[in-house]
Amino acid sequence: MRVGSKGRYAVIALIDVAQNSGQGPVPLADVAERQAISLSYLEQLFAMLRRSNLVVSSRGPGGGYRLQRPANSISIGEVFRAVEETGNGQDREWPKTNGATAGLWSALDEHIRDFLEGVTVADVMAGKINGHVADDQVAGMANGLSAQAKLA
Repeated sequence: MRVGSKGRYAVIALIDVAQNSGQGPVPLADVAERQAISLSYLEQLFAMLRRSNLVVSSRGPGGGYRLQRPANSISIGEVFRAVEETGNGQDREWPKTNGATAGLWSALDEHIRDFLEGVTVADVMAGKINGHVADDQVAGMANGLSAQAKLA
């Protein structure tokens, strides 16, 4: 599974929509402003999310986007697949290698996929990652390193 910036932005924007849809559909212009993401980029991402049946849109005054299913039934893996994969199979695999590292890349891809499939939109909104509250982990992760990794 490819984990690129397109997927990351899609997750950020989808979480924003989920958090702000209590009063009705959320306009992408509002998401763009809150998250500092280009409106035209969001429109591209949400077209892919809509095609994957993750969001629904409504037009006209008061229009915007909302989740198509409950937040606890949408995995983060689904969001990444919706925007990162082209359907040709190449986005889901590491470069083909026959050497000693082939198993490493395959195992890493499997772990990433399993992790993202195990986290839902509701989990992220609640600050829970794989059943654990993520606040302590997030607080200790300056510059992408966990607190434990900094000590090493």
